[in-house]
Amino acid sequence: MDFFIRDLNHTEADGLIYPLFQDDSEENICGCVKSQVDKLKKAGKFKGEAGELFYTVKEVEDGFQYTLLLGLGKKEALSSETIRLAYAKALKKVKELKLNNVLVKMFESNEVCIKRRVKAIYEGMILANYKFDKYLSEKKESSIKEVFIKGIKEEDKVKAEEALGEAKVLASAVIEARELVNEPANFLDPKELAKRAKNIGKEYGFQVEVHEKDKIEELGMHSFMEVAKGSSRDPRLIVMRYFGDEANKEDILGLVGKGLTYDSGGYSIKPTDGMVTMKSDMGGAAAVIGAMASIAKMKLKINVVAVVAACENMISGKAYKPGDIISSMAGKTIEVLNTDAEGRLTLIDAVHYAIEKEKASKVVDVATLTGAVLVALGNTTTGVVTNNNDFYKELEKASELSGEKVWQLPAFDEYKKLIKSDIADLKNIGGRNAGTITAGLFIGEFVQNKPWLHLDIAGTAWSESEKEYLSKGGTGAGVRILYYLAKEKSCKESCNK
Repeated sequence: MDFFIRDLNHTEADGLIYPLFQDDSEENICGCVKSQVDKLKKAGKFKGEAGELFYTVKEVEDGFQYTLLLGLGKKEALSSETIRLAYAKALKKVKELKLNNVLVKMFESNEVCIKRRVKAIYEGMILANYKFDKYLSEKKESSIKEVFIKGIKEEDKVKAEEALGEAKVLASAVIEARELVNEPANFLDPKELAKRAKNIGKEYGFQVEVHEKDKIEELGMHSFMEVAKGSSRDPRLIVMRYFGDEANKEDILGLVGKGLTYDSGGYSIKPTDGMVTMKSDMGGAAAVIGAMASIAKMKLKINVVAVVAACENMISGKAYKPGDIISSMAGKTIEVLNTDAEGRLTLIDAVHYAIEKEKASKVVDVATLTGAVLVALGNTTTGVVTNNNDFYKELEKASELSGEKVWQLPAFDEYKKLIKSDIADLKNIGGRNAGTITAGLFIGEFVQNKPWLHLDIAGTAWSESEKEYLSKGGTGAGVRILYYLAKEKSCKESCNK
């Protein structure tokens, strides 16, 4: 599906998507739909509420022509996310009607600038058009081929084109992440994940270095290797680098993604239902790979290093066991109480590596880490644990721009006591209570007081059903918020609304 900024007549396309606010005055409504809108509003069939849709059709010489009225809610409540969600719904209706091309009429807003409007429309429609059908023998091709955005003021067209270019890069990076998460584990093992990271690096413009088992052991990544050794498929340490600010080489943002390409739970084995979607346990890795792709392609003025400790958590005679005491790259010892709390064991070595070897000055780790975060926040919000409130405020700004919701969880010292062991420095679970918090704080023990954010995307990285612009399966959660976190650090937006 291609997007263009071009002023065409309604008659030159199969359909027109016409946006309307609840509080639109009559003079702001174009004559081509005014009579329809008046009648619908009087009949109570269309109010202009956010995401509301109504379409009409008329016969023309060579077929039919559709007009889709799209509600955007109240003007003062408009946000980028409102736009994304509304236009995602419109795209699904366009596909249902089997239209080949549509016009999207631009609207005015004092709340959301032209760049963010264009980006949100594109992201909503492109991401809603995604479907993972790689392994279907009969694929259903989407009917929609072209989308034209019309009605942009002449003085805004350069900004709009720039925004469209950025949106294309960002949506493409999200789709790369979705593709990785959706791949079954028999096709995407640690070796294949490393290969794909290299290919994405070549395409988008960042460096990728891959370390194999011998090097991982040489580095002393004991905790990572304990998780990995139960599988017949060897682990990989994937290191991605992008240096866009050579003048400030000491300022490096470290991104660390959980890379469990499959998690059986180990000897603390999961039930079958819990294992079916465990190909998605590398959602954090997919997020940082996608973020690196977008950051590099947009040539942001920032230095970023991303690290993924990729492995499988399996059962064998070599696998680690509940009751074991293991070491870590940082030298701290850990009492293993549950082998299904494995992600944090791989992450601590990856975080330590990012700080010690790659000299990261700030760290963000992203992981499908705990079922507890779903209990606390459901599927809509990513839980966050941090040691730095200023850093969290930067994440909140990125959340506002990306539409990815976050919520800060407490990190009081009382919670840290729950992961102290009597026979080792730490234990890998803190008990039933506060599971998301103690899992995050376990990783926090290895950040060396660097500004740090832990994002638990266990609830947001996977969707059991199709929702607006989220397809069923991998969602690509984390890509856009990490991109905007990096962008906000690298420069001030020319449009902050």
